[in-house]
Amino acid sequence: MAYPSVDAPYGLKPINLIGGQVFAGSTRSLPIQYGYATDIFYGDFVVLARGFITRASVSTGTGANQITGVFLGCSYTDPTTKQKRFSQYWPASTLAGDAQAVVVDDPDTVFKAVVCSATTAVASGALALVGTNLSMINNTGSVNTGNSANAVLAPTATPVTSILPVRCVGVVEDTAFSVTASGSSSGTTITLTGTGLPAAIPVGTNVAYVASNGQLIQTSSFVATAASAGATSVTLNSAIAVPGSVVAIPSASTIVFTQYPEILVKANLLVHGYYSSTTA
Repeated sequence: MAYPSVDAPYGLKPINLIGGQVFAGSTRSLPIQYGYATDIFYGDFVVLARGFITRASVSTGTGANQITGVFLGCSYTDPTTKQKRFSQYWPASTLAGDAQAVVVDDPDTVFKAVVCSATTAVASGALALVGTNLSMINNTGSVNTGNSANAVLAPTATPVTSILPVRCVGVVEDTAFSVTASGSSSGTTITLTGTGLPAAIPVGTNVAYVASNGQLIQTSSFVATAASAGATSVTLNSAIAVPGSVVAIPSASTIVFTQYPEILVKANLLVHGYYSSTTA
């Protein structure tokens, strides 16, 4: 089992810049309007509206769903105690006239995020998703932790080419884990033998198999429908595609199902407000 385990989404966490550039923690301080009536959580997308930071409800990334960056906390004078307060999240309707949000607004920032099948149900990314556009799930964060609960939506089919909020640039190996079973494939169906799957696998699970020479062969396919423990049939998003015209997993192969609950993403060019000529 991988350590640590990932059991819930947490929004977007900046880790570096595209191209291997070092993320030095650079942020911008941007104002939050007095009494702004929506909670903003650490890891939420935010957008400038009339000069002030507001929470961006980004799911598909089309139309006016632009972003300025990702919210990493704020400061303001507490209207009751009159003391300066530093907070993990912005509490809705706070009557502070000096509120400042901490925002990662560099369009080249790479973020770590959790993949979910719906709301906060953790699913999986796959190698086949790298380089594709993905939708987000807009969840409400926690006032107890101050953290976002937004997630990347696990696709059930080959991702489309339309404008979506984020581009997958990698998977997170540290929290990945695998289960194996014996079987073969035909088209988009994997048929397993024996006792079937030793554990449940979610949508998005990466699929590979072990070749006769002991090498691991990636299929460029992923699980399109979640399968329970003991299942003897698994549906793929598309038939496998391996160089040399290999279009099926051979009989009695050891099939490796790898779950990547976390992936690496960056904001898409036409979604980030700094690179779009359209006003949010």
